[in-house]
Amino acid sequence: MIRLVRTNSGNTDFKHLVKLLDADLAIRDGEDHDFYHQFNAIDAIKYVIVLYENDTPCGCGAIKEMTPKIMEVKRMYTLPGYRGKGYASKILAELENWAAEMSYGKCVLETGKKQPEAIQLYTRNNYMIIPNYGQYAGIENSVCFEKILSQMV
Repeated sequence: MIRLVRTNSGNTDFKHLVKLLDADLAIRDGEDHDFYHQFNAIDAIKYVIVLYENDTPCGCGAIKEMTPKIMEVKRMYTLPGYRGKGYASKILAELENWAAEMSYGKCVLETGKKQPEAIQLYTRNNYMIIPNYGQYAGIENSVCFEKILSQMV
């Protein structure tokens, strides 16, 4: 049975999954990891989804306010043994629904070129590539995306 739980960054299962995500990203990003890691603090994230298969926490994601109308998707991760089941898309859809419920009109995100499965996930879920924003502007390894949730952006 699949269960999506809305929580916050204090959730123990979320913290554990993020540690695994950070370990994976440290390998993928190599020398660039410290640059990206500084933007991924989780101590104050109010909107977190943890996906459970039965009682096993096997995926997570979060949203964080960027502007009063835009949420930024953060900390998306699925355990390797649970990939290919559509769990990341379920987490992403729940994050989008949560953002829309709170009247946010758009979700944006950054991922790395060394994460082709993430790029594929966002493309498959109707995210469009946009110019790199904020701290990612001019960063060669970054790819930024957006998805309009409502026309009230």
